[in-house]
Amino acid sequence: MAIIILETKINAPAQRCFDLSRSVELHTDSTTGSNEKAIAGVVSGLMGYNDQVTWEAKHLGIKQHLTSKISKFDAPNIFVSEMVKGAFKKIYHQHIFKEENGITLMTDIFDFEAPLGTLGKIAEWLFLKSYMRRLLLQRNKIIQRVAESDEWEKYIFGAIK
Repeated sequence: MAIIILETKINAPAQRCFDLSRSVELHTDSTTGSNEKAIAGVVSGLMGYNDQVTWEAKHLGIKQHLTSKISKFDAPNIFVSEMVKGAFKKIYHQHIFKEENGITLMTDIFDFEAPLGTLGKIAEWLFLKSYMRRLLLQRNKIIQRVAESDEWEKYIFGAIK
């Protein structure tokens, strides 16, 4: 089991950061290197409590599918996405938002476990943890950039039906 904790300060309200973090389109735009796309469940807009999405992506040269579900939802403070089906043994991702004086501290607690017992633990140690950390950092930079610009409106207002 590996845990990654990241903190990102964003000069934007917590609600905006919260909504951008659950935007299917922003997720897709922030994962260009893996060509990630939603193929089942909620495939566009903002995800909410009990929503599921199946992602298709190419990671480490292998096409993969991962289905996750929003298992906890308390806007604009926290939501949790956890793997329902996929290559990992476990993924439990807490997205936490705390606003103070117009600045939001966005905290990711990404808890995951590779399959294959001891081999999986070795893979976590050798490369998986750093690979997943890079993906999360890239995503957080995009969320920060979008939240701090006028670009956020297309992800949130475009998602409201």
